[in-house]
Amino acid sequence: MDEIRWGIIGCGDVTEKKSGPAFNKVPQSKLIAVMRRNAEKVKDYATRHHVPYYFTDASEIIHHPEVDAIYIATPPKYHEEYAIASIQAGKPVYIEKPMSLNVVSCSIMAETAAANQIKMVIAHYRRALPMFLYVKTLLAQNAIGTVQSVEINMFKSAYPNIGDPSNWRVFPEFSGGGLFYDLAPHQIDLLFFYFGKAISYKGVSANRANLYPAEDYVEGEILFENNISFKGIWDFNVPKGNEKDTFTIQGLDGSISFPVFGNDITLQQNEHTKVISFEPPLHNQQAMIELIVPYFLGRGDNPCSAQDAIQSMQVMESFVYGKDSLFSIK
Repeated sequence: MDEIRWGIIGCGDVTEKKSGPAFNKVPQSKLIAVMRRNAEKVKDYATRHHVPYYFTDASEIIHHPEVDAIYIATPPKYHEEYAIASIQAGKPVYIEKPMSLNVVSCSIMAETAAANQIKMVIAHYRRALPMFLYVKTLLAQNAIGTVQSVEINMFKSAYPNIGDPSNWRVFPEFSGGGLFYDLAPHQIDLLFFYFGKAISYKGVSANRANLYPAEDYVEGEILFENNISFKGIWDFNVPKGNEKDTFTIQGLDGSISFPVFGNDITLQQNEHTKVISFEPPLHNQQAMIELIVPYFLGRGDNPCSAQDAIQSMQVMESFVYGKDSLFSIK
């Protein structure tokens, strides 16, 4: 192949701007088919985005002869089913985060892909964005000296009707957990991207406000192989005005701080402070797709493997559900 022709399963909000249009902007890549169970909505999406084929049945898009690869952008509940069907059809898959509902499901997906020799990438796309790559460069340059500790604080207020049944993100049977499972994968993946393997991790969670079935508060700690310690707090029920999004890396000679869902890095070196601003990407996932297409074509490396994503899933599962802190996937 000299081009990847994509099919999307689950053309909801995330695909409107963050990912969908990018498939047609990346060299040797084309979006040719979309699937959604609602016939009216999938037709509307295909019309607005000039997509030639649209379906309400996932099997039709998976087995369509012109579709080379599948992007799965459904709620996590359906990731395993659609990934395995795509793999069995011989088609590589790009899967939204979190990879699936739990570590067991993720392991099944990874093992199926490996057994069938089918490529799989998980959408931890911040690995490919300039702002987060710049942080990695600063660390490689020893800009703040030896790193000692890392801290994440994510505080968000609850929005009206957050527990409405249509908001699948706060129902664990659809999402795996609550808003932590929706947002923390990006943050925790960056920890592994920057600092390597973990020795141990532990955490606790609670549903304090009882606005929905899932947890709304999570605390967690990780110790990395290089003796870097991490502490994180995620609180999704703070008063309005108290919202916070900080990822802070503390070194012997300074610190690096940035919002994972923002566009500025603050570099503090001894008594000097510098703010580096980045333009927000038009399509958040375009830089990642630019790496995936060569990988699927056999001309590059996997930008985020199933094993990469499973590390984050294991930590999340430990924090929220108290599962054993052991990495079982090799």
